[in-house]
Amino acid sequence: MKILVIDDHVLIRQAMAGVLKKLRRDAVLLEAPNYAEAMARLATHADTELILLDLTLPDREGFAVLAELRERYPGSSVVVLSAEQDPEKVRQALELGARGYIPKSAKADVIINALRLVISGGVYVPPEILGSALSSPPQAPHAAAADNRLASPQTAGLTERQIEVLALIMQGKNNKTICRALDLAEPTVKNHVTAILRALGVSSRTEAVITVNKLGWKIPEPPKSQ
Repeated sequence: MKILVIDDHVLIRQAMAGVLKKLRRDAVLLEAPNYAEAMARLATHADTELILLDLTLPDREGFAVLAELRERYPGSSVVVLSAEQDPEKVRQALELGARGYIPKSAKADVIINALRLVISGGVYVPPEILGSALSSPPQAPHAAAADNRLASPQTAGLTERQIEVLALIMQGKNNKTICRALDLAEPTVKNHVTAILRALGVSSRTEAVITVNKLGWKIPEPPKSQ
């Protein structure tokens, strides 16, 4: 498994190298201190499966880099590794398709478990963010533990197909990618997404991801694209 760490601080890259070796013994670790070198690494290692991205780079704005990585390398899981824990930055990263947002202050075992979640198909959101106002949809705050209707996707009224769509949303997939993966027409996917948001009581895909994490739903692995 190839993993690329993009961070301009050499000590952070060295620390992450130690953590990632514990994550996967077979990990091939690549490093880049900036956007230009990251693109050069990916040009020769397009099969990189996991990218850890610092949003503060010397040669390009971090969110622009995230958007480009998701566009050019859709098969790679991008996780933001940041010193900042601003809920709005977490929201923006997830909107752009990041599969997780890990604070640099997190302990090694937290980072490892977060990356294991991402590798298994989930999305990692820091617990402190889940407990913030970001995790509560406007005008519809969840009493998650007390609301039996939201105990599972099934009790929330989601169909088997909608659960498959939700699984792909949790991976940061856009509607066109979901169409291809499930062999569905785009209007059908849009209808499913609308139904999912309504069932969760949220207004955006990002809020859906955060709410599913908060509720602790176990979403089955989505179907593999043909």
